[in-house]
Amino acid sequence: MEGELNITYVNLDGHVEVHKYRYLYFMIIFLVYLLIICSNCTIVYLIWKHQNLHEPMYIFIAALLLNSLLFSTNIYPKLLIDLLSEKQIISYQGCIFQFYMLYTLADAEFLLLTVMAYDRYVSICKPLQYPTIMRNKTVRIFLTLSWAVPACHHLVLAALCANQKLCSSTLKVIFCNNTIYKLFCVTSMAITFYGLFVVVNIVVCSVVFILFTYAVIFKTCYQSCGDVRRKAAQTCLPHLLVLMNLFVLVTYDVITVRLESDFPKIARLIMTLQLVLYNPLFNPIIYGLKMKEISKHLKRLFCQDKMN
Repeated sequence: MEGELNITYVNLDGHVEVHKYRYLYFMIIFLVYLLIICSNCTIVYLIWKHQNLHEPMYIFIAALLLNSLLFSTNIYPKLLIDLLSEKQIISYQGCIFQFYMLYTLADAEFLLLTVMAYDRYVSICKPLQYPTIMRNKTVRIFLTLSWAVPACHHLVLAALCANQKLCSSTLKVIFCNNTIYKLFCVTSMAITFYGLFVVVNIVVCSVVFILFTYAVIFKTCYQSCGDVRRKAAQTCLPHLLVLMNLFVLVTYDVITVRLESDFPKIARLIMTLQLVLYNPLFNPIIYGLKMKEISKHLKRLFCQDKMN
């Protein structure tokens, strides 16, 4: 089946709700998207502007926030257009592209958190070797791989999906995700196994590496002085909070789609809102409040605005 896919917006009761309150929904979602842009860009601007933030740890944070911004831009503009349209439609090629970008950027966030964990490990456990190991060239390589590896992985997955025969043209979602598998006439074993390979290769390996790295860091801190423990708490805790938040979302995605579990509608709504609303705002809030140097520059920025 070729042509257009009907994307149906569904409320908690399962009834189609497109026209009612569309302008109210549009304004709310537009303001949320604007807030996501402003919050992420503010932290990135502070890191770019201040010389004392031109360190690998803060560069990785800026990359993570830019990734969140791209993730939101992959969803919100199309969602806003659909809210003002009589019919919520998207070409299959467009749906595949949104699906590709969604999971490429989600996996890139895992890899960015992985290199951030390694950066903290070298900084705390091998401080004398830190300038030698975390050079500018190393940082550039880590950033390139963080986006290039998932992009290559999901390019294969997107190509496999593009060649599938479709027996349905309706998706009861607000953006294209793994639910596109339900459009296929026959469940593809190649897509299933390759998708699981990607999850294990990127998500599971990243989580295991991060947890192992932080276990070593906390062990080192336990044996060190109070200053080292405070430094670890200030820099490592935000990364762990972001990791747990992201891992919950990916686990939900795998359980509901890959394992075809039927979640209650309220649970699906909460997790969808967390993905498109809470998660893109979570990163700048966490790093803006918990990272001492960023928080300090943030307070100065707002104090200057008040004075002016």
